[in-house]
Amino acid sequence: MDSQAGPEVAELIGRSNRLGADPRNTNYAGGNTSAKGTVTDPVTGQPAELLWVKGSGGDLGTLTPAGLAVLRLDRLRALPAVYPGPDREDEMVAAFDFCLHGLGGVAGSGLAERGAAPSIDTAMHGLVDAAHVDHLHPDAGIALATAADGEQLTRDCFGGRVAWVPWRRPGFQLGLDIAAVRRDNPGGIGVILGGHGITAWGATSAECEANSLEIIATAQRYLDTHGKPEPFGPVVPGLEPLSDAERRARAARLAPVLRGLASTDRRQVGHFTDSAVVLDFLARQRHPELAARGTSCPDHFLRTKVAPLVLDLPPSAPLPDVIARLGELHADYRQQYRAYYERHAGSDSPPMRGADPAIVLVPGVGMFSFGADKQTARVAGEFYVNAINVMHGAEAVSAYAPISEAEKFRIEYWALEEAKLARRPKPRPLAGRIALVTGGGSGIGRATARRLAAEGACVVVADRDGPAAAEAAAELGSADVAAAVTVDVTDEDAVAAALDAAALAFGGVDLVVNNAGLSISRPLLETTAADWDVQHAVMARGSFLVSREAARLLAAQRMGGDIIYVCSKNAVFAGPSNVAYGAAKADQAHQVRLLAAELGELGIRVNGINPDGVVRGSGLFAGGWGASRAAVYGVPEEELGAFYAQRTLLKREVLPDHVAAAVVALTAGELSLTTGLLIPVDGGVAAAFLR
Repeated sequence: MDSQAGPEVAELIGRSNRLGADPRNTNYAGGNTSAKGTVTDPVTGQPAELLWVKGSGGDLGTLTPAGLAVLRLDRLRALPAVYPGPDREDEMVAAFDFCLHGLGGVAGSGLAERGAAPSIDTAMHGLVDAAHVDHLHPDAGIALATAADGEQLTRDCFGGRVAWVPWRRPGFQLGLDIAAVRRDNPGGIGVILGGHGITAWGATSAECEANSLEIIATAQRYLDTHGKPEPFGPVVPGLEPLSDAERRARAARLAPVLRGLASTDRRQVGHFTDSAVVLDFLARQRHPELAARGTSCPDHFLRTKVAPLVLDLPPSAPLPDVIARLGELHADYRQQYRAYYERHAGSDSPPMRGADPAIVLVPGVGMFSFGADKQTARVAGEFYVNAINVMHGAEAVSAYAPISEAEKFRIEYWALEEAKLARRPKPRPLAGRIALVTGGGSGIGRATARRLAAEGACVVVADRDGPAAAEAAAELGSADVAAAVTVDVTDEDAVAAALDAAALAFGGVDLVVNNAGLSISRPLLETTAADWDVQHAVMARGSFLVSREAARLLAAQRMGGDIIYVCSKNAVFAGPSNVAYGAAKADQAHQVRLLAAELGELGIRVNGINPDGVVRGSGLFAGGWGASRAAVYGVPEEELGAFYAQRTLLKREVLPDHVAAAVVALTAGELSLTTGLLIPVDGGVAAAFLR
């Protein structure tokens, strides 16, 4: 069989990636593109007209052929004959499955391959009589689409080249409406979709892309030329942004508080934005009024909810007053959201998903956005920046008039949207959790960071060796997964800064692993005061400082949490020539018990792990400890791991991954009522059994 991926596919992917790479053209995962072409039907040998269209949930900027749905045009074009009307248009989504070509995917190998699920916008692409179609969500286009007199502005801006289509929820009827506009306006290049975005078309891929860019650029020029200055009103004295340092410090204090509030119904991860666009909006007189109108484009408010929570205090307000007021505003927000749901919910509406805000705006400081994971939180923030730009443009030339609250509810609680949410994969055990691992740049710490990320956690890799921390974090993935901080755990200010970094990166912290350590092995008479001091400074003092700062943050979040100490068999076993290290580890072990007793009332569980003989992959052993212990036991250093294994009950060598597995066992939920426990991960050393 011949490949079913014609040249149209390569052109479509290139066009999509270029359009999606520029945020002025569309938002993340927003919009869709398509191409039509002819291939040879692998069964009949006859020509077959196909539609290649971006599938549901994909992102234009990163689209690949695997993200396309492939449908037969003859079957798509037959659907209007069986269309039951606008009241039942959702039924047509299931009909797309009967229009798929083969398994609906691009068959680069000549064999049928499964493609992406067709999106709700498939009708728009299939029914419009043009070989190439783009549907995008540019800020400039949505500004016209949400203007109170958007239809007249569209005529003024484009003449007859771009038509106006009144708001209609995405679906089959909207596809028919756009197809009719295309048919009745053969000289047109596209449409402004009221309350929504733009659609453009062309006879070639290049022409379609050029038409899309022309619509966006022309709309932006119109806004720039005809827009009034300061559409958000004047700057309000006292709402100006704090200095960079003050702003970040205040944000670090507020992030865990807000994350706790935003997680009342479901655990959330946070993202902080203090871009110039956000800070200027929040300094302006009209920001409370405009924010209350909410966003309009369906992609926007599905991520941001119908409206944000807006703090009504100046940035100079004392922090305790701000925190108290945020609690009051959050309670009001939840009450108002429930009322919104109850105003519009019908007998067949899905249950209310959660009443907490996704966007919190704090004048002088910035924007906090929340989602089930870091990417979702970040994208919600990006979408609200889009919304600010849209409001600015609409208010500059007219008045911002988003779609009605009832229409927003129809989108937010749409049965098709509910079905999309139900198709999401089951979350991993640590999804939504934020971990900070000290000594995370190597050895046990690096293995632990790797395992926590694999289980779904966002991870802050903390290490005195900054490049090692950065390397370990990069190994875990993008900034949506991991962040690196350079920290000396013996330094109070550095430890506080590391926890602040976690709050700014992900909204807070849930799980802290005290792993930073070192060892100097000498007999008592050869152990110097400096040997004693440095080991106690890093392990005893360092763990104390990290746990203290973590407890402050966890208490502010009010979500409970976990503190894990990586102690040692030597915390309970009197090993030879090991007084300073063993005493420091014993200190850590008792901290576990003391903090478990003290922090339990806050829902914070404190547990420890007693590893032994972790030679391979260990930063501690590589730093000279291995040679020292090998000399003590009279074995070659390269055989030390095997030596340790042979003295255990299980005769197996302990690796960093085994310790990491114990961290997950203690924190992933199966031991949710366990605190104050020290788990041996030593292969079985009877002399170190806890009594």
